[in-house]
Amino acid sequence: MPFARLATATTPTCHIGLGLAAVGRPGYINLGRDHDLGEDRSVETLRTRTHDLLDAAYAQGVRYYDAARSYGLSEEFLADWLSTRPDVDDVVIGSKWGYTYTADWSTDAERHEVKDHSLAAYERQRAESVELLGDRLDLYQIHSVTPDSPALTDKELHARLAEAAAAGLTVGFSTSGPAQADAIRAALEVTVDGEPLFRTVQSTYNALETSAAPALAEARDAGLTVIVKEGMANGRLAGENAPSALVSVAEETTLGCDAVALALILRQPWAGVVLSGAATVSQLASNLHAPVVDLDEDQLALLATLAEEPRVYWERRGQLPWH
Repeated sequence: MPFARLATATTPTCHIGLGLAAVGRPGYINLGRDHDLGEDRSVETLRTRTHDLLDAAYAQGVRYYDAARSYGLSEEFLADWLSTRPDVDDVVIGSKWGYTYTADWSTDAERHEVKDHSLAAYERQRAESVELLGDRLDLYQIHSVTPDSPALTDKELHARLAEAAAAGLTVGFSTSGPAQADAIRAALEVTVDGEPLFRTVQSTYNALETSAAPALAEARDAGLTVIVKEGMANGRLAGENAPSALVSVAEETTLGCDAVALALILRQPWAGVVLSGAATVSQLASNLHAPVVDLDEDQLALLATLAEEPRVYWERRGQLPWH
């Protein structure tokens, strides 16, 4: 397991990873994006921004980096950075397959990505990922598995994934939608030759969406590394969008709402890696204060009032526009 490399890390930030969804492409659904990125979102501008974030993350002890085929040029940007940093040999690199980026570097495309969990999609996208990342690719995840995903029942796909695992690639999956818990439990039942196929799970969990917690605890008990995404709820827990309860707790801690929101996740015993989705170096620096946030019982009780019904949360997320 590549995540064994992180087990010996002792820095306060060793359980925080950097996700590249917000900087690998010009358009995304995160709130505040116009302020964060400005008008210049050329390939070279976002390449430089990504490299600056990776430099800052590495310098501050972050050792897991997460990309995807559908995150625009995130894999290319990450590969470029790795090629210029031969000293960086203690990181874990993850990516995902199952969505194809279709926006052609536009923020107003009719469709930004197309989902396909077929064997053919896996073979095509894995070849694309390997062409860019080569043997630096440690973890390959099925992107956004839901209970009805054919990836949960496709035996031929399972066999090919198992072949990749036998060759040294860690195989995982991510989840999205109001039935994340069902998808996680279904994936835990997938075996090849009597052995569990998946070694990691990446799911949405934050102060507003907590429904996957019991299933993520089960996944951790089954030996999977749990990666948490969307800890800031696509910007709903940051800045001017932060709910008053979160603002109140943040004021008491004298740190940012983002640090408190991520700290709430880090305290979960099943959370292995919590992703920062920072789009700026200053956001990353603020996110990385999360490990020092100490929340008391009253503060935790107040934050617990923020949880929404899963369908309400995901319906609202589905209404966020691509900026």
